[in-house]
Amino acid sequence: MEHITLLLGIVIVTALVFDFTNGFHDTANAMATTISTGALKPKTAVAMSAVLNLVGAFLSVEVAKTISGGLVNESGITTEVIFAALVGAILWNLLTWLIGLPSSSSHALFGGLIGATLMSVGASGVNGDVVVTKVLLPAIAAPIVAGIAALLATKLTYKLGSKADEKATAKGYRAGQIASAGLVSLAHGTNDAQKTMGVITLALVTGNVLAPGSNPPMWVIVSAGVAIALGTYLGGWRIIRTMGKGLTDLRPPQGFSAQTSAATVILASSHLGFSLSTTQVCSGAVMGAGLGRKGGVVRWSTATRMFVAWGLTLPAAGLVAAGAEFLTGQGTWGIVVVAFLLVGGSAVIWALSRRKPVDHNNVTDDEIGESAGVVTTAMAAVSVPPTAGAVASLAAEELKTTIPAPAGSSAEPASPAPV
Repeated sequence: MEHITLLLGIVIVTALVFDFTNGFHDTANAMATTISTGALKPKTAVAMSAVLNLVGAFLSVEVAKTISGGLVNESGITTEVIFAALVGAILWNLLTWLIGLPSSSSHALFGGLIGATLMSVGASGVNGDVVVTKVLLPAIAAPIVAGIAALLATKLTYKLGSKADEKATAKGYRAGQIASAGLVSLAHGTNDAQKTMGVITLALVTGNVLAPGSNPPMWVIVSAGVAIALGTYLGGWRIIRTMGKGLTDLRPPQGFSAQTSAATVILASSHLGFSLSTTQVCSGAVMGAGLGRKGGVVRWSTATRMFVAWGLTLPAAGLVAAGAEFLTGQGTWGIVVVAFLLVGGSAVIWALSRRKPVDHNNVTDDEIGESAGVVTTAMAAVSVPPTAGAVASLAAEELKTTIPAPAGSSAEPASPAPV
């Protein structure tokens, strides 16, 4: 019983560590556009987001119920399985943070739970219908819906303000963007903090501390809210740079449209109990806002790398969690080995990140570019060719600028000699 109690404590601490990584991994969801457009200073933005994440954690427990009693069968899950799932999710979070990709912390957690459960009890331990209806379908639909909503909102915003001076309205849009960013942070707390609540509640059920189907206790809600708020305050500056500068260049009206659309989708899904990825929703909204402005460009090379990371998150976290579950199933020594691997892997990733640190001082630096790729080349190929007159005029100008006048000649042409 003492061993079970100790292991349960380790799982709870590990779950809070995952919640902490979730916080700094997903700070970009709420504040990347606000920081990139200059609406708020970086440290002010992450502090505001941290407070609202904490408040949002107390607003609902519907998503926590989906994880603690819907995704996997409680009867076939052990505490070791949950520990292995968290190891897979944490390592994937840290790896994608290192390379600055806004992957889904939620799907890393889902993949870890599914992979560890499959290794432990087989396919019977996973509720496939819940995975499809409340994880996979929202993962596909949510970023598309948010992107379309942000695109239409951006077009409408620019159309309504077409006769107004852009500089005069920028201040108002920045104020609206701050409000919408706060709404996204609040929504993030209601959705993502609950995932850790659900995992800890599931661990308490497997440890016979709570009855199956119980709601998260208050101390679980408080600890999960504080952990995600602390992670948010530290700020995932690498991912903030990618979201704010790497996908597209946003202006205040676009930032306002993107964040309002994302917050609406996240709050609606939290109310319905859909445990979607706030990262995917916000990324889709940013791309939609980028396309909504006339002349706006989405950097598709960055978007493609992000899409690949989204597709790999579930299986990659699941494979790591399955391997961790195989080791924890060997007994105490296996649990110790997995714990050392988690700490060692995290330390290596942190050391690599210090080679080229990104913080609030350089997060808005314009160091992200995109070389001409397929889209750019295709656009150049179909551009209208210059007319013959334009070519002749250009050639004449080049000749004038490259062929010097003879020495001693005057600016005015010489008059003809009399006959």
